[in-house]
Amino acid sequence: MQVIVLGAGIVGVATAWYLLDQGHEVTVVDRQPDAALETSFANGAQISVSFCEPWASAAAPAKLAKWLLRDDSPLLFRPRLDPWQWRWGLAFLAQCHDAAFERNVRQLVALGRYSHASLKALIAETGIDHQRVERGILHVFSSAQDLDAGVAGAALMRRHGVDRRVLSREQVLAVEPALAAYGPRIAGGTYTPSDESGDAHVFTQALARRCAARGARFLYGHAVERLEREGGAVARVCVVDLATREARALQADAYVAALGAHTAPLLRPLGLRLDIYPAKGYSATMRLKAPERAAFVSMIDDARKIAISRLGDRVRVAGTAELAGYDAGLDGATARVRCAALVQRYEELFPGAADTREPNFWAGLRPSTPSNVPIIGPSRVGRLWINAGHGTLGWTHGAGSGRALAELIGGRRPALDFGFLGDTQARGPRRLMPSLDTGSS
Repeated sequence: MQVIVLGAGIVGVATAWYLLDQGHEVTVVDRQPDAALETSFANGAQISVSFCEPWASAAAPAKLAKWLLRDDSPLLFRPRLDPWQWRWGLAFLAQCHDAAFERNVRQLVALGRYSHASLKALIAETGIDHQRVERGILHVFSSAQDLDAGVAGAALMRRHGVDRRVLSREQVLAVEPALAAYGPRIAGGTYTPSDESGDAHVFTQALARRCAARGARFLYGHAVERLEREGGAVARVCVVDLATREARALQADAYVAALGAHTAPLLRPLGLRLDIYPAKGYSATMRLKAPERAAFVSMIDDARKIAISRLGDRVRVAGTAELAGYDAGLDGATARVRCAALVQRYEELFPGAADTREPNFWAGLRPSTPSNVPIIGPSRVGRLWINAGHGTLGWTHGAGSGRALAELIGGRRPALDFGFLGDTQARGPRRLMPSLDTGSS
């Protein structure tokens, strides 16, 4: 079968890899000149099965109200004249109760464990070197109140089979001695030894090259203009070569929409309404000038909700989420404040470790659903499959999502407790709903 995958981030490339495993002919289309140059480019670098608690919880509305006017807040909502932003916000609030939280955690952990196993097998098979660090993830708390929430989160993960351990201040410093300067302000932490970190950009580009060597065709520099439908199924995808402006129509037996946050607007003309909205995240990548002062263990700083991962002789500091549309620019006042806060916080934690004079700032649009659970499976439009909405966990869930969708396309249900689209076993509300514009259906 011929399959066209739209999007060459970690999710799209992983999908292509597993489709090749099943003997399909695969074409991957992306507007960038290479793989993993958008949301997969400079993320937090963590494979964090243990840190998958959804944003939507019973406590979330109060936290959001407190953060509303802070440009450096972990989660920032900037109201716009955008009905899709408000629709997403209302759907998010509808997920802020205990039953939904438990349901969403169950699915995220199941997908995370399945994906981590898939990734490890993939690394073993391909030998890809992506600055992998297998030292677990340390979650550090600076207040007793936040630590109490962390203890509850650890207990939740353990109920779902994830070994997330609660640590005292002394145990935190034993796991990561480089935190000694900040030690007096540490209330405690949690630690999951099975988690890991690595460069998603390096990995995805290497995997894309291996896909190409196996026969996959990559159309880089091609913008996806629209999907055209005949009857109840997609008939073709229209793309434009950005170098020559030549328009082309590509046909296949199946089409996979894996365009991250851009998946939702692409599919609306087909009458599909996906609850996916971009959450702008930031990162700073800095050269280590005193490596012995930097953390060796990948970690999460709860006070600022940021991830810190070592990538060879560099460090990646990433985090925050800004619900303010599709602007990934770094020039605005809010962007400058949020970028500066990343560098300042790293210096507070690890003084003198990194060259903070030349931070490489980046912003990407995380494709977020109100539940944080991605949308994976067949759409109600024939020949069209969806693999999108992975939010902050695209690197964690990418390999497993690609493998799962390839299995679904092959007519098999993946062996994990997850609500795939069209799955009669799915529990909880549907995440793909018909458009209000019935004329387009």
